Amino acid sequence: MSRELGTEPRERLMSWDPPGRAWGCFRRDEGRRRPFSWEVRANDRSYHKQFKKKFAFCLTKKKYSGNAIKTAKYNILTFLPLNLYEQFHRMANVYFVFVILLQTIPEISTLPWYTLLFPLGCLLTIRGLRDLIDDIGRHQSDRNINSRPCEILSGKRFRWQQWRHICVGDIVRLRKDSFVPADMLLLCSSEPSSLCYVETAEIDGETNLKFRQALLVTHQELVSEESMAAFDGRVTCEEPNSRMHSFTGTLEWRGESFSLDSERILLRGCRLRNTDLCYGLVLYAGFDSKIMRNCGKIQRKKTKLDRLMDRLVIIIFLVLLLTSLCLAVASGLWAKTFQENHSYLSALYQHTTPAQQAFFSFWGFTILLSIIIPMSMYITFEFVYLVNSFFINWDLEMYYPAKDIPAKARSTSLNDQLGQIEYIFSDKTGTLTQNVMTFKKCCINGTIYGASENAEPELCHHKAAAQLGLSWVPATCPCLLQGLGLTWRQQEEKLDFCKVTLLEAAQQDTDPVLREFLRLLALCHTVMVEEKGDQLVYQAASPDEEALVLAARDLGYVFLARTQDTITISELGLKRTYKVLAMLDFSSERRRMSVLVRDPQGRIRLYTKGADTVILERLQRRGPSETFTEMALDHFAQETLRTLCLASREVSEAEYSSWSRRHQQASVLPRDRAPQLRRLYEEMEQDLQLLGATAIEDKLQDGVPETIQLLKLGNIKVWVLTGDKQETAVNIGYACKLLTDDMEILEEKEISDILKAYWVSNNNLSSSREAFCSGNLSPQRPEASRHKKRALIISGDLLDKILQTEEVLKEQGRLRRWLAACRATGSQEQGSLVEKAFVDLATSCQAVICCRVTPKQKALIVQLVKKHRKVTTLAIGDGANDVNMIKTADIGVGIRGLEGMQAVQCSDYALAQFRFLQRLLLVHGRWGYLRVCKFLRCFFYKTFAGLMAQVWFAFHSGFTAQPLYEGWFLALYNIFYTACPVLSVGLLEQDVSAKKSLEFPELYVIGQQDQLFNYRVFGVTFLHGASTSLASFYIALWAFQDHVGSKAVGDYESFAVTVATSALLSVLVEIILDTKFWTVLSFLMVTASLLFFCLFSFLTQSVDAFRLAPTVFRFPDASRNALTDPYVLLVVLLSLVVNTIPSLTIQLYHSMAGKANIQQKICLKAKRAPEPSVELRAHIPRGSARRRSSYAFSHQEGYAGLITRGHSLRSRAARSTPQLLHPAAAPPVPPLPTPSL
Repeated sequence: MSRELGTEPRERLMSWDPPGRAWGCFRRDEGRRRPFSWEVRANDRSYHKQFKKKFAFCLTKKKYSGNAIKTAKYNILTFLPLNLYEQFHRMANVYFVFVILLQTIPEISTLPWYTLLFPLGCLLTIRGLRDLIDDIGRHQSDRNINSRPCEILSGKRFRWQQWRHICVGDIVRLRKDSFVPADMLLLCSSEPSSLCYVETAEIDGETNLKFRQALLVTHQELVSEESMAAFDGRVTCEEPNSRMHSFTGTLEWRGESFSLDSERILLRGCRLRNTDLCYGLVLYAGFDSKIMRNCGKIQRKKTKLDRLMDRLVIIIFLVLLLTSLCLAVASGLWAKTFQENHSYLSALYQHTTPAQQAFFSFWGFTILLSIIIPMSMYITFEFVYLVNSFFINWDLEMYYPAKDIPAKARSTSLNDQLGQIEYIFSDKTGTLTQNVMTFKKCCINGTIYGASENAEPELCHHKAAAQLGLSWVPATCPCLLQGLGLTWRQQEEKLDFCKVTLLEAAQQDTDPVLREFLRLLALCHTVMVEEKGDQLVYQAASPDEEALVLAARDLGYVFLARTQDTITISELGLKRTYKVLAMLDFSSERRRMSVLVRDPQGRIRLYTKGADTVILERLQRRGPSETFTEMALDHFAQETLRTLCLASREVSEAEYSSWSRRHQQASVLPRDRAPQLRRLYEEMEQDLQLLGATAIEDKLQDGVPETIQLLKLGNIKVWVLTGDKQETAVNIGYACKLLTDDMEILEEKEISDILKAYWVSNNNLSSSREAFCSGNLSPQRPEASRHKKRALIISGDLLDKILQTEEVLKEQGRLRRWLAACRATGSQEQGSLVEKAFVDLATSCQAVICCRVTPKQKALIVQLVKKHRKVTTLAIGDGANDVNMIKTADIGVGIRGLEGMQAVQCSDYALAQFRFLQRLLLVHGRWGYLRVCKFLRCFFYKTFAGLMAQVWFAFHSGFTAQPLYEGWFLALYNIFYTACPVLSVGLLEQDVSAKKSLEFPELYVIGQQDQLFNYRVFGVTFLHGASTSLASFYIALWAFQDHVGSKAVGDYESFAVTVATSALLSVLVEIILDTKFWTVLSFLMVTASLLFFCLFSFLTQSVDAFRLAPTVFRFPDASRNALTDPYVLLVVLLSLVVNTIPSLTIQLYHSMAGKANIQQKICLKAKRAPEPSVELRAHIPRGSARRRSSYAFSHQEGYAGLITRGHSLRSRAARSTPQLLHPAAAPPVPPLPTPSL
């Protein structure tokens, strides 16, 4: 794995070794070399087909996978059983099936079994169709990928086929800009020395080019299709694994063995760039490829409320069984007493004993009370989720008109979870940034060119410049460049600051420092140039270098061409060729690169660019210009721009001759070559003259800093997980305000010291947690860091050791030995202890950045936080390297960016920009959580309030399972009579507006703390509903003891109607009082409930219906008889008043006790003196030693060596190449049929 971790020396990691016994055990384990068991033979499909491997019991499958992938969950045969299996993981569904089975027994049935089966079937069908639609999308994505065209060697010629037809051992030809279909060994390419340039944005998010090079033997021998067909090499390598940055194997061919490493491998998902053709031998295909090994499985995601509901269903069911048991025992005792006191009725009970009566009563009560968990709640639940998802899709505030991309809720069952997020794990490239580098400003010889973003810094620099005798020249408005006499063509404008003043200065050509500055930009780089017509196309190893070369081109210094030892540029229209004497390559330790050239006049000059900290300490002198440049660097750092310092010096012939001789000797050393070269580079890069500094902006997406600040105010922590280098990730952290200059940065050494101390102390986790939170992290400065904010920056290789994602690493290091010894002596429990300690440390920090992490590591980090912190997580990304993280998090958000649609296809929600996340969470998420919680409270309340009267009625009906209400009332109560108001609450309820939700992100904390629905809230709701049913029942019973009214209606039917009406009106009034946001639809919903009650009561209780089916319509004219009596209406009114008084009393108490509601808190906060807005600018003391070095240099080491050896350059003399590398005409891609699902 790459280890570009900044400047921290490895020797500083740790000075503590574990016990000798454990270390000895580890050393023995390390010494064991696993033999390679993966053998690939070129052009031999039959060999690979004969191997099988076990995967379940005695079943076998092919050892070498095909290249077709399948990310869908179901097929035609497995959809029904698998989907039903998943759905019956919900306890409510199991409960409903149990009740339906009881209903099929005639002796205990109270309702026909099909009356419950139908709604359950509807519920399962709705959820099944939703899962089917999601899976059809995955099938379509799989078909699109598997049907991509490629050229496979078949016989003695290449034929166009689909990706699905690729097998291990095949030789594949790839063309420029095509994706690599499988993990392949690079055999040769059309580039010199069989170089191949690839872009790995789909794998690690990096957009800069990386090079791969074939073995010399295959480059020289495989020069035609006939030689490719005759190639019979055998590759022996490691088994398929998820390690993206490592590979070990050997190629055996013609009796010789050749070592293979990751520099020879093209990974699936890479994109071929800057290379016309390349050829590869497939080593791992399909799910054996490294990128697919990093993709996790699709998991059914359940919200916290879903899991709570499952537990509540179990609790309610147990309480229901206990209640039924108690009522059944009472029924048996009552039957025994009744038979003893009424012996003259013994003939009626001669076939039924009290025990039998109790048994049948138990099951009768179980069925009768089963409606306390109504099936209609789950059906309405799905509808609420669906409509709230539509609200997200329809939100114009999350619509991105530039690319015509709306927000999309791909999952309809996670809306409430959006209101409970505590941790966000974000990718960097393409998610926080735009993948665009722009040259913004520069400082040359004490003059700053570029517009200032605000007046204050500019004014300060005016004053400082005046004191130093220097000048500040801001850029002016845009104007036509044609008027400046420029003769080169501008291919593409990538600069967003006005260069007119700088262009005028360059045209005058009177400032030698400015001339040298621009000349350095055109000479000191590893960019390749290609002529396309009358335009020059630059191919850079990093976007930083491309931005600098483009800036030089636009300012008159155009890079034209390069050979192995020359570089040609145009200086204000004058073509000049410089001889390249040496290129001092960039590395993460050096943090700079240099080029030694001889100009056309014969002078030798050294041009150097690099980080300010390494350039400034190598200057010959410090004058006013250098001091002002340091001030400019501070100013650039305030604007979170990425800076480079540029310097040069003249080298004498004698010095160069001596240095060149020693450099040549060091270049051919068999051992210790790299250290010797570094010392020579260091010797040459001394006594430099500072030319100036550049400032490059790694463009963030719009609104990223503001979004992160709002999320922080909402108590949401943001972690950045990226495959990019540490320097780049840290710069973006400062740019998006995730990191600030007042933070204490914990890097690898500090992390190692803390974990080491944790292991040595071996205290309990709680005391360790307090130690972490106390701030005593730095032994040198414990008091200073006690109250400081902290940020943690960790690399992928250190995470490997902590998370145990990799096998024993080959690299030596004390931390690795320590962690291995910990696990050797303490087994898995101690390893988990270290993981817990790391999570406690990371979660105590205000920001966390993980660099150079693989897709699998991203998912493991998310899983680790979920495991140890029990929090709700959200992952957001835009590339294939983010898919595993998106699948693992509780909520996955995909950005429709430049890296394809894989992240979107596996996500729960799709957005066009990161900034829309604030509205998705703080508005839709909070509203969704509020609505679902209120919906559940209201539904449970109305259920308990209306139906628990069945229990009270049992005490007055001989503990028989006789229903109190009419059967139609029971059937329609949850569907029509009370569903509409509750549905309006679930769809439309708001406590504050969207604008206020964004102005006061602190309101989001309510969902994180589960305040609106939990066991306590459920208990209060149960007691509230039980008290409402108790009051409704016993007030009516008291009034009906003898008779009621002038009509003397004291019958059972009128009593049932009175209790039902009292309970229904009490429920509606309670929902009205609890509703905070009223619309026309809300009034219509309440009105519709009353109309439905009147309408269905008239229809089901009509005399005509009774005559048609007396056993079905058993309450003829019951409502008309009862509700037309004034005395009954007074009883209903009394019940309504008694049930409403507690709610009004509680609201009055809260207002009198000073417990303000949310709206009142907002008003109070708004009336206070306005608090200072969130400051989005870092404050860095000028000239301070604390200035961070945000240097703009992120390309891969090794490009300078390729150029100086000539491996990356085409020969101008001989353009003819074998027919293999340049086919006369590529065969047209045949139209691919679109298979149907």
